[in-house]
Amino acid sequence: MSAKTWDGLIGHLRQVFGALPDGRTGDNTRYSMEDIASSAFSIFFTQSPSFLAFQRTMRQAKGQSNAQSLFQVEHIPSDNHIRQTLDSVPPQTLFGLYDHVYQSLRDQGIVETFRAVHHTVLIALDGTWYHSSQNIHGPCCSCLEPKSGEKTYYHSAVTPVIVAPGQAEAISLRPEFITPQDGHTKQDCEIAAAKRWLEKNGATYATLKATLLGDDLYAHQPNCRRTLLYGFHFIFVCKPESHQTLYNWVQLLESGRQLPTLKTRVKKGARWHTYSYRYANQVPLAEGADALKVNWCELTVTNAKGEILDRNGFITDFKITADNVAAIVASGRARWKIENENNNTLKTKGYHLEHNFGHGKKHLSSLLAAMNILAFLFHTFLSFTDANYRLIRATLPTRKTFFDDLRALTRYLPFANWEALMDFMMRGLEIGPYAKAS
Repeated sequence: MSAKTWDGLIGHLRQVFGALPDGRTGDNTRYSMEDIASSAFSIFFTQSPSFLAFQRTMRQAKGQSNAQSLFQVEHIPSDNHIRQTLDSVPPQTLFGLYDHVYQSLRDQGIVETFRAVHHTVLIALDGTWYHSSQNIHGPCCSCLEPKSGEKTYYHSAVTPVIVAPGQAEAISLRPEFITPQDGHTKQDCEIAAAKRWLEKNGATYATLKATLLGDDLYAHQPNCRRTLLYGFHFIFVCKPESHQTLYNWVQLLESGRQLPTLKTRVKKGARWHTYSYRYANQVPLAEGADALKVNWCELTVTNAKGEILDRNGFITDFKITADNVAAIVASGRARWKIENENNNTLKTKGYHLEHNFGHGKKHLSSLLAAMNILAFLFHTFLSFTDANYRLIRATLPTRKTFFDDLRALTRYLPFANWEALMDFMMRGLEIGPYAKAS
């Protein structure tokens, strides 16, 4: 990706930031909303809480800074001013940026590489916490109040991502933030937020010919019917303990020898595993004459000794056959990528999603979480569109090493643009155009 492309991406970012609601009055408007929001975003993009402090020092010493050259920040505000100003900005004001990156990836054919079962795009839904405290709280907090302990105040969101079997990356879509109005239990909150997400975004993503993935929480009749109503297919985890009616039918079919099965051997490293599939079509999801009929399948993985290594059950609206059951299960199991490649990455791989970057009195915590996830989406975008970034990331041993280097370089050296920064790193690593001839 050229410096021109990077400037265009950041230019669009600043255009959206410039339109954010500004509640300041009087002489308190020295810093533009573009500079305030871009400064906050730069911290998440570089994964450096001290990035702005370093750039202030560099500006004083060298007359220039990477905040200016990389993020177009003319004047760096104080951390407190950033928090106070952004507290009144709802996170939804950033959703157009998610759409812009998603559409860019779609226009370049990258979303097409995520096609899975029946040539659909898999969108995984899951709820995750991004802040919790027993002391800090506000009107937008949810609350857990156990009988034998202190109250825990927390913020959470449903974080949809596009995933696919065999794809190392996950593409973040607009999150849906969970607020106290949704109820008082995690399940009620998450499903209510998922319902809102479908209502707001169903028309946009259904055009992909999309399949929704979710855990057992999503595998109930109202949610399945709603998913179909908005034009999506579904593959949801289905557990025996929460779907007794369905599994009673499965047992009846099994006892009557009417349950189709399929076995395959799969090599995992140096070992062979046996994948055993069972499936049934048109099984009632619940009791009653109006019960929704779904199609069910189950995968049991065993080793050479016959020991069970894994077992997963799913329901879907796809008719299941011996030809597609493996693809349906593989797509259903891709749901765990939302935890591994998305939520876990955001919490443990340098983004520190659960860290309290600032709670505020209104929207600050959720807005900063939206920026953090957006920074992760930008990194995903770069991994697909910037060959130099992709090469550097592949050469360095870990994600952490890359961001450690990024923090160190941008602390001590000013770069004219993104391309110059990538070029410097490739030169030091002796890769790309600087690779030594063998």
